[in-house]
Amino acid sequence: MAAPLLVVRTRERVHRLRPGGTYRVGRDPESEIVLTDGRVSWHHAVLRSEPGGWVLEDAGSRNGTFLDGRRVQRMVIDGERLFHLGNAADGAPLACSAFRPPDPRPAVDRNPSQIFRLPTPQGRPEQARGPGYAPPGEQGPPRVPEQSQGRGYPQTGRARPPVRPQNPVPDAGRQAHRPDARPAPDQGAAYGPSNGHAPPRYPQGTEQPRPQAPAQGRDRPLGHSQDRRIVPGPSQPNGAGDAREPRRDLAGGTTLRIGRSPDNDVVVPDLVVSRHHAELRMTDVGRAEIIDLGSHNGTYVNGVRIDRAVLAEEDLLGIGHATFRLVGTELREFVDTGDVSVLVQDLTVRTPEDKVLLDGVGFPIPERSLVAVIGPSGAGKSTLLGAVTGTRPATEGTVRYDGRDLYADYDELRHRIGLVPQEDILHTQLATRQALLFAAELRFPGDTRRDERERRVDEVLAELGLTPHARTRIDKLSGGQRKRVSVALELLTKPSLLFLDEPTSGLDPGLDKTVMELLKELAHDGRTVIVVTHSTENLVACDRLLVLVPGGRMAYYGPPEEGLRHFGAKAWAEVFQAFDREPDRDWAGEFRTSPRWARYVGHGMGGAVGPTDARPPAPPPPRQSKFAQLSTLCRRYLSVITSDRSYLVLLGLMPLIMGGLIAAIPAPKGLTGPPGTNADAASKLMVLIFASCFVGTGNAVRELVKERTIYRRERAAGLSAGVYLTSKLLVLGLITTVQAVVLVGIGLVGVKLPPSGVFTSPFLELVLATGLLGLVSMTLGLLVSASVNSSEKTLPLLIVLSMAQLVLCGALVRLSGKPGLEQVAWLAPSRWGLAATAATVDLGHIIPSSLKPDRIWLPDLNTWALDMGVLAGLGVVFTALAWWQLERLRPKRRRGRL
Repeated sequence: MAAPLLVVRTRERVHRLRPGGTYRVGRDPESEIVLTDGRVSWHHAVLRSEPGGWVLEDAGSRNGTFLDGRRVQRMVIDGERLFHLGNAADGAPLACSAFRPPDPRPAVDRNPSQIFRLPTPQGRPEQARGPGYAPPGEQGPPRVPEQSQGRGYPQTGRARPPVRPQNPVPDAGRQAHRPDARPAPDQGAAYGPSNGHAPPRYPQGTEQPRPQAPAQGRDRPLGHSQDRRIVPGPSQPNGAGDAREPRRDLAGGTTLRIGRSPDNDVVVPDLVVSRHHAELRMTDVGRAEIIDLGSHNGTYVNGVRIDRAVLAEEDLLGIGHATFRLVGTELREFVDTGDVSVLVQDLTVRTPEDKVLLDGVGFPIPERSLVAVIGPSGAGKSTLLGAVTGTRPATEGTVRYDGRDLYADYDELRHRIGLVPQEDILHTQLATRQALLFAAELRFPGDTRRDERERRVDEVLAELGLTPHARTRIDKLSGGQRKRVSVALELLTKPSLLFLDEPTSGLDPGLDKTVMELLKELAHDGRTVIVVTHSTENLVACDRLLVLVPGGRMAYYGPPEEGLRHFGAKAWAEVFQAFDREPDRDWAGEFRTSPRWARYVGHGMGGAVGPTDARPPAPPPPRQSKFAQLSTLCRRYLSVITSDRSYLVLLGLMPLIMGGLIAAIPAPKGLTGPPGTNADAASKLMVLIFASCFVGTGNAVRELVKERTIYRRERAAGLSAGVYLTSKLLVLGLITTVQAVVLVGIGLVGVKLPPSGVFTSPFLELVLATGLLGLVSMTLGLLVSASVNSSEKTLPLLIVLSMAQLVLCGALVRLSGKPGLEQVAWLAPSRWGLAATAATVDLGHIIPSSLKPDRIWLPDLNTWALDMGVLAGLGVVFTALAWWQLERLRPKRRRGRL
């Protein structure tokens, strides 16, 4: 007998669920039944129909699901049931009533234009009915208490007003009512031969098969995602994705606008989507054309970012976390809800010297699972992480994200992947919430309102238990809390895949266990989590365990509790010792012939889709909102500098101290005097030039390398290398210019200057020359910082560069007429800076003739302009080289198949 209709009442609204589907319950706005109580998990429970009835299953929630005061994992709904979610006494109520209406509707409506939104006999959508509405003859569910002492529901004596979820979902029953609908994903979905994935662990050991929709219009799978049909029509003010009446076909002249704002025809409530993101237009010749409207994160066709493209039925259109496909005159949407599976297929990584770092590693990763990767040092764990995330693609093999080639579609899919490296990926000088707000500005479109970003940041802080530490500086947090902040950064954009490299490194056993439990909750709340770790104490929290042996080969993959039994050991330390004692043993071959390989790897890889045609992915067009990115980076950098008081004091004292040293150099005649009588002038200018070079280079020599990890992650998320470098140039340039003015002002106190310079006041010309010299030296420091791989190398290089500037300036050593040394000095900014100041004071005229003045010291405007022009040109060259070094750090792309 078919399952009856299920009526579900919450405090916010009434849901009428029809059999044939799976419906998620939780705080996630993408859930079919959204609850706002903070004690409810993001993905708390699922309701599904089975032959003859309905069941409610807890989805591994933190605070539990209760019926009549006792916690339940799975409960058959026969008649009326009142569940409490999050607390046995006053948790969020969920009243369920299963009954059969006396006059059932037809089982299937075959007209696609009427499937998405079924009107009532009065012509109004059923969702427009109030929470108390029930069709005639239908007995309502048990009444939900209108008042509660639970958190967020004060006793007011009045019913709590309905709360509209962030992503309003129409009557969930109508989606299941479609003949080709795929039910929404749930934690209990099993992986069978049809989809080629190993079965995930499921509450109470049960595994429920997920019905799959037949593929239409494209052989390329879209994985487990919510499917809705979008039939074009006039936009609705409430932004509901299915409310479009009257309906019309995509005919000539029809335009569908897609974006986050409710005034679009297709509303995608995702903060990574711009308010008005793209338009789908039908041309007079019947072709569909997609046009990007200057979006922040881009519009993608088959994984390639486009500005304008013709859309065919076999093409996949990617906008944010949603994927669209044109089927006839219908635009179908597949929302990435986080329930994605990953197939790693025969990954091999070779160095240019043909050394194998990873050797044919392949395994399936179930959805909503926590996977740990362990192995001895040098086994290839970090190499595997880079290959699976796409940041450092394998030379052979591929990674399939719900059937899509990650390498080929990386530009689009990288927005759905979060990566937490071992080092901090946030500026630790900032407060937790402040750092996340800056990150949200960089990752979300420029048209995202501040309150939207703040709301998302607060949601992530609450989800990770960081709300009490929102105003605490990150460097004041404990190791475990700092790791949570790094995870929070990645959760801002709701990634479906989350990768972590050594998240428990340096933590005590208690924090290690806490972090692993947190990752388990994140995985079961609706994402796949892969963690590389050296710690083996808390592997039981994982759903799958991957063991690598030296040489980058897979020695085991399966449930962690079976791992030690496979190796016949009592502890993982014994397993690693065995790897060292028997380096020639074929550990990978033994696992491949074992029953566990067939059960956990072979079964899951059997349905893998073969590689697509080799095609070099086209580079994306230039990123949008460059000025918005620049503004955010500059404000963040200034906040980082001002939050470090000791660094601020150093910046202020450095020009004061060095200016005082310059002033202490005796120069009775100042920078003037009769011809050939003032040898002190050269010494005075030489020290002034040296100080300008040292200050400029010292300001910048560590600024890029110390943020290398942060930059790599932000670069992978879409940050422009040019914008990042420009932010450094602007902020450091302002600081260096102010320091140069202070340096000259203090250093020349009481010094007599010539009555006139080359074209204006000698003091102004000296300030211009030393200021430009400081800026060019700053660009040289940025080049050094972009070229080295650790901060420890910058101090020796700063000393070497400063000494080279002193020798090559031309005041200490005669350069004219010395082949080789003179040509090398052309690359030294100090040589041209000294030349410009020497031209201002006519240094070649006032120093003794034995010093042999340089020809680029002539006191005329042309020579001064030449000196300043060459100096500025060196700055441009150093900046371009620094940009090139930063650009090389971008995620590598594999240009073809081997």
